[in-house]
Amino acid sequence: MKKILSVALSTAMAFSMFASVAFGDTAVTPQQQFDALKAKGIFNGYPDGTAGLDKEMTRAEFAKVITKLLGLKEITGVYSYNDKNYNAKNWAAPYIEAVTAAGIMEGKNVEKKIFDFNGKVTIAEMATILTRALDLEIPTETNNSAAAWAKGYVQAAINAGLIDANANFSANASRELLVGAAYSIDQAQSLKVTSYDVSEAGKVVTFKISDGESVKVTLDKALEANKETEVKFTYKDKEFTEKVTYVVTAATKVESATTTNYKELTVKFDGEVDQKTAENEDNYKVNNSISFSKAVLSSDKRTVTLRIAEGSATLPKQEEAELKISNVKNSDGTKTFSETVKFTAVDTQIPTVTEAKGLGTKAIRVQFSEPVTSLSASNIANYRIDGTPVSGYVTFSYPNVAVITTNVAVGEHKLTVSNVEDFAGFKTVPTESTFTVSEDTTAPEIVSSVANDLDEVVITFNEPVKSVSKAYHTSSGRTASEVKISDNTVTLKFNTDANKLSSGATTVYLEGVKDYSDNSADRQATVTPVLDTVRPTVNSVSSEVTSANLTKLTVQFSKSVSDDAKVGTNYTLRKSDGTLYKGTGFSSEGHPVGTIDFVANKDRQEVTFTTLGDKLPAGSYTLDVTGIRDTRTVANAMAPQSISFTVSAVGDVALNSSWSEVYNTEYTRVYVNFNKAVATTGNGNALDVNKYSYVVDNNGTKSYHSFPASATVSQYDANTVYITAKTSDLAEFNTANTTKQIRVSNVADNNGNFITNGSLKDIVDRSASTVGIKEVKATSAKKVTVEFVGTVSLVEDNDFIFYSNGAPITTTFSKSNQTVNSDGNTVVEFTFSSDVLAAGTGLTYTTQGINDINTKDSYGRKLGEVTVPATVVDGIAPALVEAKAIEGTKTITLTFDENVTIYNNPAAFVVYYEGKEVKVLSAEETVAGTGTTWTLTTDAADNFELNKNVDISLVNGAGKIIVDAKGNAADDFAKNVKVTP
Repeated sequence: MKKILSVALSTAMAFSMFASVAFGDTAVTPQQQFDALKAKGIFNGYPDGTAGLDKEMTRAEFAKVITKLLGLKEITGVYSYNDKNYNAKNWAAPYIEAVTAAGIMEGKNVEKKIFDFNGKVTIAEMATILTRALDLEIPTETNNSAAAWAKGYVQAAINAGLIDANANFSANASRELLVGAAYSIDQAQSLKVTSYDVSEAGKVVTFKISDGESVKVTLDKALEANKETEVKFTYKDKEFTEKVTYVVTAATKVESATTTNYKELTVKFDGEVDQKTAENEDNYKVNNSISFSKAVLSSDKRTVTLRIAEGSATLPKQEEAELKISNVKNSDGTKTFSETVKFTAVDTQIPTVTEAKGLGTKAIRVQFSEPVTSLSASNIANYRIDGTPVSGYVTFSYPNVAVITTNVAVGEHKLTVSNVEDFAGFKTVPTESTFTVSEDTTAPEIVSSVANDLDEVVITFNEPVKSVSKAYHTSSGRTASEVKISDNTVTLKFNTDANKLSSGATTVYLEGVKDYSDNSADRQATVTPVLDTVRPTVNSVSSEVTSANLTKLTVQFSKSVSDDAKVGTNYTLRKSDGTLYKGTGFSSEGHPVGTIDFVANKDRQEVTFTTLGDKLPAGSYTLDVTGIRDTRTVANAMAPQSISFTVSAVGDVALNSSWSEVYNTEYTRVYVNFNKAVATTGNGNALDVNKYSYVVDNNGTKSYHSFPASATVSQYDANTVYITAKTSDLAEFNTANTTKQIRVSNVADNNGNFITNGSLKDIVDRSASTVGIKEVKATSAKKVTVEFVGTVSLVEDNDFIFYSNGAPITTTFSKSNQTVNSDGNTVVEFTFSSDVLAAGTGLTYTTQGINDINTKDSYGRKLGEVTVPATVVDGIAPALVEAKAIEGTKTITLTFDENVTIYNNPAAFVVYYEGKEVKVLSAEETVAGTGTTWTLTTDAADNFELNKNVDISLVNGAGKIIVDAKGNAADDFAKNVKVTP
């Protein structure tokens, strides 16, 4: 501390002692200086209240001043001097011992140990004490008239500018002189920042110092808005490190767009944004095609969470995408955002249960950590209470709330949830959540109510609502045309001219509002509608192939639209190069010439039109849409909009197998197994019996037949459906000595790809039907997985023989795991006793003879024979061979055992340099065109030094950050390396 003060005080001491110039503007006279020091307990003054500035100070008084000034610790119980009355009763003893222990003062007579505490302080002594206190360097050469013992100390003080070279060093120092010196030291020690101001967009910070001066600091890099940052500067030889926050209230930029799942996107601004424009979901679009169904602004008005509708597309998975933001204003209206932000959606998180809550004794509310699929969340088989299967049903509210309706006793219970799937295909791991059930005897209460235009009221309750008997406004005859319940929110639609809300305050009545404990009450709320002034936009354009092999286009709007949407000239179709599409069904101007209709039950938000004569060729297209108004009280017209979409290839869905059996003596079942999971809703619905027929071949004469009216279609697993009909209604099907085929049209997978219309597959008797193999894959040097088509109940490892480059692999192996994947196929893992597998070594397999095969499904169908060696797919993950941190750079190289691609997701890497975390900024191929070695660039403050420690970890391997040519992801790794040349 003393060394730091020495230079800072030199000029100040000289001025204050010999020019009577105050240091700073808080005390400009000796009396004011004294008063300031007295307030701090450094000086006391005399009993009559005077400062006695013209008097001389004793050595005892000076010892106290130095102790207080430098913050030395007072020492009691020690008495180093032999002065008379120098004992415990001497008030100065603790201060004298303190300066003695610090080596700042010593006795007047060292040999006799006499301090002379009542003696006066000479200027020479003052110079000596200050030199010691400030730890000044004592010169070897002197040029002053001080006594011999003091020459070196006095010269040091002279050289530092503390005293005048011509002073009378033997004269006593006045209290005024000592007050000025002490005040200067105190001021130098007490310098601090009292306030600061940020200007020039965060580039300049002006600090106000406690001495009244200001210091202007220009930064090399502008401060990040609303983020605390350390700023360093030097003032009067004192180094300051101050924490500064550049406070921005209204947003000036978009900071980021991020996501951890494929249904939601979070947009972060650097300040506040306008709620109305920020929560207009039509102001956001991904890749100019994917739209959002909901936008929610956070309470601090800086973050918007965007959500894609349940039945719509997901965000692009593991590839860079663009979010276009338009018409979003900041909070003070000084900026309107119209820009594009890039992001990469990577979901590596398994969905979890964040809350399980008893809703009385008849239901449990389950909330998940992210959006999950309705199909999995609504499956009652995925829930157990206290380890027992649940008897009841599930009501799912997208995106992440499921209510289980079942009877539950009062008390504490455990809920186990499994197989609930998110939109990345990850499923919940069975874990227990504790919840408490208590009696609920209170009906739902209204928390808030909002009217949107004259046709919609949204009412929020304090608990989930099970049902509403009736809803109306003003009078019982003006009923809601639609009542939609989602968790604790009830949305009422009044969308006919006869039941619209009035423009003023309106009372809405709800009769029989019931919760899940069956508590029911009538509720009412008063709302004042606000007219909707938001323009309609197009959310999406999609295509599908009809049974007539034509292309049907569906246009989805952001809100209900008028009959303008049925006018063909309001649409123009363009090819990928921007030129007009003039094929069949479109005019020379690219307008559709066929009938345009609203889709039923879509609230006038979707229209469709179909090509004429032929389907659209597969590829990319753009549909220009303009001139369409909404159905609001005062119609809003959309701005011209261009939407890109893709026509999918037909034929991606195919038939694997089909077999039949007699069921319950009276019925025949025909099983149809597809190569992938098929849709069970929408236009590609595989549960529509009209999409199936059968062909009977009687000695070369074929006849085509529809299934009878008694037939139904049910889902067996994700890939398989079965058609059940009365055997008596299938006379042609059961004709002896004939062969049969199943014929399927217009069935799609869950991504909207359709089967080739009229696809055929032989129907065999169940006894002759076999289980197929979809894929055999090597996943490591000692593991192979076999994916069967459908669910297999028994797998025998002896049914398989593996080869490497044609030679049988004799190393023993056994079944180590068996699961059912999201496609409904059984996956079995075989583990070899040693490492015998490697990518690119010609791995193949066969099965044993048909009579020896034991592997079969739950219907007794055995595994089909594979006699010709079939390829084993390379599923072996790339391995990290070496990691290097390069001296003189900020880079790390990673070398793998095969060519890989590293997706630019630096957040997946965690790097520490000498124990301090640094961020990875980018990942690039070390040599373009190769993929074995990659260079990671970090934001380390300094270049890496030789032999220093660098720790590098990959923490997102499950997200396929690093993949080989086959799409296999590298495992997570953690390496410690020394920096090398």
